[in-house]
Amino acid sequence: MVTFENHVGRISLSEKYLTELISHTVCGCFGVAGLCPSEPLSRAVSAFTHGKIQPDNGIHISSDKENNIIIDLHICVAYGTNIPETVKSLTHKVGFAVEESIGIEVNQVNVFVDEMR
Repeated sequence: MVTFENHVGRISLSEKYLTELISHTVCGCFGVAGLCPSEPLSRAVSAFTHGKIQPDNGIHISSDKENNIIIDLHICVAYGTNIPETVKSLTHKVGFAVEESIGIEVNQVNVFVDEMR
């Protein structure tokens, strides 16, 4: 459960809701082939089981002292795409989708390109 407080009151959101919202936004961006596990052990487990077990979905959500959201994304990009432009577009789209959906400012969207397909 992710909880934030603002002038209206306390807002509690399930982490599953936020990860699903971010996941759908990420997969809808041009040039993104998908999300990648962020931990090396998770990658090894996923590779060993041919992707059937993926305990880590590549999305990490945290908040800073001002209750702004910080999102870390680990993505896989499609071969031949312009990576800086894809990351710039993804950062904007994810920040906008979360702010529009829950009304809380997104302070940072950190994108880590881990694979290329």
